[in-house]
Amino acid sequence: MTMPNFLIIGAPKAGTTALYHYLKQHPQIYMSPIKEPAFFAFEGLKLDAGKPLDGGVNNRPEESIEWYRQRISSSITNLEDYQALFQGVSNKIAIGEASPAYMYFPRAHERIHYYIPDAKLIAILRHPGDRAYSSFLHRAQHGLDPLTDVNQILKKEDFNIRDVWWGFRHNVRIGFYYDQLKRYFDKFDKNQIKVYLYEDLDSNGVGLLQDIFQFLGVDDTFVPDVSTKHLVSAIPKNKIWHQILTKPNLIRGVFKAILPDQLGKRIATNLKKRNLGKPQLAPEVRRELNQLYREDILKLQDLIGRDLSKWLE
Repeated sequence: MTMPNFLIIGAPKAGTTALYHYLKQHPQIYMSPIKEPAFFAFEGLKLDAGKPLDGGVNNRPEESIEWYRQRISSSITNLEDYQALFQGVSNKIAIGEASPAYMYFPRAHERIHYYIPDAKLIAILRHPGDRAYSSFLHRAQHGLDPLTDVNQILKKEDFNIRDVWWGFRHNVRIGFYYDQLKRYFDKFDKNQIKVYLYEDLDSNGVGLLQDIFQFLGVDDTFVPDVSTKHLVSAIPKNKIWHQILTKPNLIRGVFKAILPDQLGKRIATNLKKRNLGKPQLAPEVRRELNQLYREDILKLQDLIGRDLSKWLE
């Protein structure tokens, strides 16, 4: 059975979804139909969003648990189902998938090396403070946390780690990239690993992707469309209005009945966008985050051979 020959391993909220969709455009690249199968992180585990892996107590609201349950429903935990994701491969040169859990969950690099030791690995990193901020906004946008004050991000971290096994809620801890990546550099040949920065994708997306194409051994003259932005996070300005626009209710039902389907969708999408905003992170919180990550950033830049001095400003 076919297995992937490259993986996007992380980091979450750093551009992995964008890379997944942009790479899918290349005629010589096959990306798994499920974006985040997370097989190498969760192989053999019984996943339940309502029960932490360590057997602890889960105090999250049921709505939050249901969202996480839907999120992990796409996770693949056995080899046969994982291999089935790639049964549609025909004449593709590069076969891949994107699971940002692979960087954060410590067992993933061992499982990857066991199954596909020659795989090429791609990581994309974002300023850890910006990444934490974006992750916080993402959950607030989807109503996964009653707290919407982003300036409480550091105070909430210990609770998040105790309460939720699903690591993407660990806003601050995920940003310590050095140890996460060092596991891969220790286990794999460094020529198998490419590390990019979110700034690269933002400033020269086509150039970054063509570099990835060259890394993967496909036609690097192909020009992908990078105009679409993916998973942009923001917080609802008005929670009640956001609920009306996103959850089944009488008002939505009435508008759906009287408006043509496509027109109704366009109006709802526009109203949802207008109701979203991005509260600013207080300067003192930003400084505290920068100081917290400083040592890790200094080690990271030596590991990946990139100047990260702007991350320390």
